[in-house]
Amino acid sequence: MAQQRRLTGYRRPDGSVGTRNHVAILPVDDLSNSAAEGIASLVPGTLALPHAFGRLQFGDDLDLTFRTLIGVGANPNVAAVIVIGIEPNWTDVVADGIAKTGKPVHRIAIEGRGDLRVIESASRYAKKFLQDASEITREQVDRSDIVLSMKDGESDTTTGLGSCRVTAHLVDRWVESGGTMIFGETSELTGGEHLIAERCVSDEVRKRFQGFYDDYVEMIEQTGANLLGSQPTQGNIAGGLSTIEEKAMGNIVKTGSVPIMGALAPAEAPTGPGLHFMDTSSAAAECVTLMAAGRGVVNLFPTGQGNVIGNPVQPVVKISANPKTTSAMSDHIDVDCSDVLTQESTVEQAGDALIDLVERTINGRVTASEALNHREFTLTKLYRSA
Repeated sequence: MAQQRRLTGYRRPDGSVGTRNHVAILPVDDLSNSAAEGIASLVPGTLALPHAFGRLQFGDDLDLTFRTLIGVGANPNVAAVIVIGIEPNWTDVVADGIAKTGKPVHRIAIEGRGDLRVIESASRYAKKFLQDASEITREQVDRSDIVLSMKDGESDTTTGLGSCRVTAHLVDRWVESGGTMIFGETSELTGGEHLIAERCVSDEVRKRFQGFYDDYVEMIEQTGANLLGSQPTQGNIAGGLSTIEEKAMGNIVKTGSVPIMGALAPAEAPTGPGLHFMDTSSAAAECVTLMAAGRGVVNLFPTGQGNVIGNPVQPVVKISANPKTTSAMSDHIDVDCSDVLTQESTVEQAGDALIDLVERTINGRVTASEALNHREFTLTKLYRSA
């Protein structure tokens, strides 16, 4: 078993621990993207998070947008936040939610000011936040302080046989050490959802998980659409996964063997250690964004055919056992575990190597997606706006 290295992280006022130290410029709505990007261009080193939604949403859809934006701002990888909205009321909702963490938050609305005045005013706060964040030092932390998330993508037969099994080794070891992990991809549990339900630690957790799963499947079935080509994707099919049930087995394999301690709504944060299910889309950018909103600070991403996704808030670690992918797309792969399939390495040995790489990432090592500036940030939308 790999020896745990000394881990360091950024301790936030609420006690959570981050692996990165961003000053985020967070627009509440699409109309505020330009101002957010203007601030980031004037204060290099800050992180603008433009997105496509936030206007005329209502009901559960609006609640999810608020929960996602607040969760991203509250993520331990974020040291301070500038919140910008077109109108003051919704801007306050997001800013107040983030401020509960105790981290510095500045809010400003564009109405009555215009972009140029907003950019000038907010840039002064961004500069100060960035300078203050630069003096925050890393301190020694434990695995129990770190929330990891996981999502697979562009899966093929090597994923379930290789990279997902290697990830499962990490999951079991991390949880045994008192750590917290999140998995999701609700529709990709189809055919194996009973295996997840059996591992739920209580009837309450099982009921909540089953409710999320049943609602998601009912929503899909009500459309009358044939998902083939979307789920599994064309890339999945080309990689040898002919049915959603086959794809689900790989998704489930990567969750290891530990009990499931919680069932979370999209963008909801775990309240305790252990493995937690989150009700998410299987679309990579949406899922990773929701898990960042759920306070994930490093994301594990097994891939077969090769997926290039990154995230601006939480670093994404790519793991592949497909020798063609690790060769042709080596620039995007952090952990090559193809030797598991050739039996030159055991799952345990490859899993220990993954743990080592993840711990180096926690300590500040830049992932392939970070180095290549992949910052996919996508909100999940439930239905049409008003």
